[in-house]
Amino acid sequence: MVGSLLYFLQEKMLFFPTVLEQDYVFKFSKPFEELFLKTDDKAVINAIHFKTENPKGVILYFHGNAGDLSRWGFIAEYFVEKQYDVLIMDYRTYGKSTGKLSEDVLYNDAQYCYDYLKERYKENEITLYGRSLGSGIAAYLASKNKPSQLILETPYYSITDVSQSRFPMFPVEKLLKYKLPSFQYIQQVKCPITMFHGTDDVVVPYKSAKKLFEVSPKDLVTFITIEGGNHGNLIDFEAYFITINKILP
Repeated sequence: MVGSLLYFLQEKMLFFPTVLEQDYVFKFSKPFEELFLKTDDKAVINAIHFKTENPKGVILYFHGNAGDLSRWGFIAEYFVEKQYDVLIMDYRTYGKSTGKLSEDVLYNDAQYCYDYLKERYKENEITLYGRSLGSGIAAYLASKNKPSQLILETPYYSITDVSQSRFPMFPVEKLLKYKLPSFQYIQQVKCPITMFHGTDDVVVPYKSAKKLFEVSPKDLVTFITIEGGNHGNLIDFEAYFITINKILP
């Protein structure tokens, strides 16, 4: 019974979107442009493009599995304050974004946003940033493109690995429709990689991130352990602050 529920309800267990009315008006403290990017299959990806004067580069930010841009936009403003432009999208079914959700479209929509930025910036000015769920998407993009760097906050080895830690009694490899195998993608990345993970993370186990680090290109990856950090508060720690200031000066 539990195994059947895991299979049929896995999207509800993995994704926690909130929906916004199409006429919802975003209010952020930094200048931004709201985008409605139409995909080939007639879905619409809602995104916020923060812009600053004389940007040092642009960050393509992939957020976690809960909420929408009305929340995540405020988190992205942290990087705008460091004088970086930021593009952050809502996944399908989140916020104002529309269309059917699947693992393939997560990757395709991410590439669509990356291509949008390549038309407006040099590729070596693009930083990929993935947080939690978004870390697997960012790792995939980095493996297929040539960004300047990849930053992963609370990353995982794979969604299968995280699910196995929660449901050790079930064959989750066979049950899951969403795999997000970051460990496969990370091995193909050619740019510098920085990972942040807290030792007290109960959402994505610290050991899952360490497994990802162990299969990453050793000459490119830096792993920052945040002692006492949990899934949502790494920005409050000095180790995060010091490292971000080094890689996003």
